[in-house]
Order: sequence, then structure tokens, then C-alpha cells
Amino acid sequence: MSIDYQQYLSTTAMRLEPSGIRKFFDLAASMDDVISLGVGEPDFITPWNIREFAIEALRSGQTAYTANAGLLELRQEISNYLNRRFQVEYQPENQIIVTVGASQSLDLAFRAILNPGDEVLIIEPAFVSYAAIVTMAGGVPIRVETNADNGFKVTPDQLEEVITSKTKAILLCSPNNPTGTSLNKDELTAIAAVVEKHDLLVVSDEIYAELTYDQEFTSFASIPSMYERTILVNGFSKGFAMTGWRLGFLAAPRELISVMVKIYQYTTMCAPTMLQMGAIEALRNSSEQVEKMRQSYWRRRNFTVQSLNRIGLECHTPGGAFYVFPSIKKSGLTSEEFAQGLLQEEKVAVVPGNAFGASGEGYIRCSYAASIEQIEIAMNRIGRYMESLVRTKNTVLEEVK
Repeated sequence: MSIDYQQYLSTTAMRLEPSGIRKFFDLAASMDDVISLGVGEPDFITPWNIREFAIEALRSGQTAYTANAGLLELRQEISNYLNRRFQVEYQPENQIIVTVGASQSLDLAFRAILNPGDEVLIIEPAFVSYAAIVTMAGGVPIRVETNADNGFKVTPDQLEEVITSKTKAILLCSPNNPTGTSLNKDELTAIAAVVEKHDLLVVSDEIYAELTYDQEFTSFASIPSMYERTILVNGFSKGFAMTGWRLGFLAAPRELISVMVKIYQYTTMCAPTMLQMGAIEALRNSSEQVEKMRQSYWRRRNFTVQSLNRIGLECHTPGGAFYVFPSIKKSGLTSEEFAQGLLQEEKVAVVPGNAFGASGEGYIRCSYAASIEQIEIAMNRIGRYMESLVRTKNTVLEEVK
């Protein structure tokens, strides 16, 4: 008997769009000689001292559950780190949770604060999972579109235009994925005035805090009057090159954290113990390695931006993360057409900008978390692809004449 599984599936889950990032990554993985500038993952291996610490924890038999919120020793190190690096102070006992990746931190945050129909403002272009996480928590994502004219920075006026009586929170990501845009203290302070005026919360995704290049990173929680209104999300994946470890953390007022811990108790229980031990070492003794990686990304950023602009793909200089977001509007193609053609003809994988929201149409995301040699080859291939598009366009024009 044939079963109609549609009748059993969640309508919310079925309405979720598949990730536009994974689509091109999976396609690239099936091809030979592809240079991938698609997935946002460091090309560095986790520093050895971190790996060794986790291995030793496993050898010594540290394989039992930890407290739901994570090892107190790790939470203490996170508290020290946030205070030392970003001048925000959280109590390890009741204001910090260690999570299975920063994505789970976002999930916990929104499940804890949203009631059905509550609206969350999402600044676009935005990471592909944001709207889905809000939707799965029962909220309504409200997209706030930015543009390249001011470097994809949201303004207080834009926020004011979309805030309603149902608005509960704003989701900020600075430095941003996919644009690399980094907001300075004055810009965050201007947003904070809107937040306070409308009595909102802010979920601040600061996963790229260690990868800021042209200015000091400012945590939104450090802005006056915003500590009480901020749920700070961070983790080890990007800055510490620990993506596969799946370790994140969130920090917030204890009244919010207490509810998130309850949700965590009934879902994940805790993050893996031996991996938490590795994270302790990461925070204690890895600042030098983190800085070396940041310097390498900075050099790659400069080379990538210069190369794309020379090719004719207009590209602003991102202030952080490891992405550039060049315009491909001169090609006359949509973002999907450009990415598809580039992959098929020149074997370079990028992500079409519309995967990050409607305002991303006309752009592509390129990750420079690859070796400079690979990036150079990729830039040459992109240049060759653009030349072929120009030749094709000229041929068509001649035929029309």
C-alpha cells in the first residue's frame, strides 16, 4: 500500500527552503578539479594544543555527562574571555550556556523568547538559517533589506519603518555573513537607541568577532543600556578553526538563561565532554594562533577584493569574517545563472547572493578561507569566465546588427 507521507509531515517543516549554500556545495563535491569558494569554513586545522588537550581528556576517561550548561571550568574561561576581549562581564554559574554550535545557541534563544506570531527583524543579506530558525520557533521573520550603496549597513530609519507592535527582537550579525560588513560602535549605538525606544531584545551573532580587520570589534552587549537586552551568541568554529567540533556558547541575563537551560535539558542534554575540554585550552592558550589566522585572512581579503575589482566585479572591502560579496550585475545574469555557469565552465564554486535573501540578488558570496594559491587560480578562472560572457554578448550584438 502506498502511504501519503505528506499528511504526517509538519507544515512548518515542509515550507522551509533548502539551503542555497549546500546546493552548490553538494554539486561542486560531485565534480573534479573544483576550487570551492562556497562553504564558510576555515582551511586551517584546529591548533595542535587544542586537539591534544581533547585527546588527553578522552584518554583519561572524561566521557560522562557534564552539567546541562556545560563544564563550569569552561564557562569560567568563557566569562574571562568575554571580559578580557570585549569588556562584557557574565557570571559563569548562571549567565552562560555551552551549546552544540552557535546555531544551537540561536535556536535556544528564539525558542526561549518567542511566542507564536512574534516578529524578529533580520538584516539581509543574512545567513541562510536565520529565517528558518525563527520560523521553527513559531516566530515571523521580517526581512530588512540593505544594499551596497552604504556597504550593506542597516540604518535606524530602516528599522523604524518595519517595527510593529508584534516586533519582539532584532537579529544582528556583525561581522556579517555573507557581506563581511562590520558595524562600528557609533553605528551600534544608533541601533541601540531604536532597541530601547521600542523595548526590544537583540540576539547578537558574534561568531566572527575574532575576524575583524580594520577596527576593534564592539560587542553589542557592551553598548550602554544594551547588556540587559542582549542575547550574545558566539562559538569556536570560525576564529579558532573548530567547525567540526560543534561548540558554541551564549551569554545573557540569568532570567533568560534559566529558560534556555530548561529547553536544553529536554533536547541535547549537554555538549560532548572531551570537546569542552579542548575549548578550555582554546581560550587559555591559543590567542597567538588565532591572531596568525586573522592576519592570513586579512592578506587574503585584500588580494581577493583587489582581484575582483580588477576583473570588473565591483566589490566593497568587508570589515570582517572571511567573505566578499561582489556585484555580478554587469554580467547580465542572475546570481544563480552566474554561479551555475561559473561552476560548469570554470569549475569555481561560489554561492548565489539570492540564497541570503532578495537583496542578495545580483551578487555572489565568495569565501577567502582558502589558500592564497587557490584563490589566485580561482580569480583567474572568474576573470576568464567574465571575458567569455563579454565575447558572447558582443557576438549576439553583432548578429542583431
